[in-house]
Amino acid sequence: MILTGPQIIDSTTSGRIRISPFEAAQVNPNSYNVRLGSTLRTYQTDVIDAYRPNPTRSITMDNDGYVLRPDELYLGHTVEEVGSDYYVPLLFGRSSVGRLGLFVEITAPIGDIGFHGQWTLMLSPVRPLRVYPGMKIGQIMFFESYGEIELYSGKYQRAAGPQESRYWHDVVGTM
Repeated sequence: MILTGPQIIDSTTSGRIRISPFEAAQVNPNSYNVRLGSTLRTYQTDVIDAYRPNPTRSITMDNDGYVLRPDELYLGHTVEEVGSDYYVPLLFGRSSVGRLGLFVEITAPIGDIGFHGQWTLMLSPVRPLRVYPGMKIGQIMFFESYGEIELYSGKYQRAAGPQESRYWHDVVGTM
């Protein structure tokens, strides 16, 4: 079952969901709007190697925003730290942002129960698009889980800012 807006508020008040900072005005009928943080990260090499760490560069946006370019993957982050030890969070781009031609979450909308931190956003525009820090970029829905809960304790726990892929951690020692 998906939590409704009033249940998101109740669960935030009770501590079953953590959203920081929390703004009641960002609650929707069945989701919570999250905003784009001020830091973007891009990969520096022409070829990204899944089995090795990849160099990145950081971009800090100011109030004038930043123009995202097609054929580039930008890693952004939410302003909000979001997590729950009780519910499964899913993050999707807002439809208004999608209508501008921006893919917000390419392949990884699901969060793990027990993850707490800022969410990394995978931003990919279909044409040049200016984005701004603090703009409402996505929405998180919360689903009840069924069964025994094992809390997330993985490599992205307590993320702050955009996190580059750490896929290579999964293959170290297997090559």
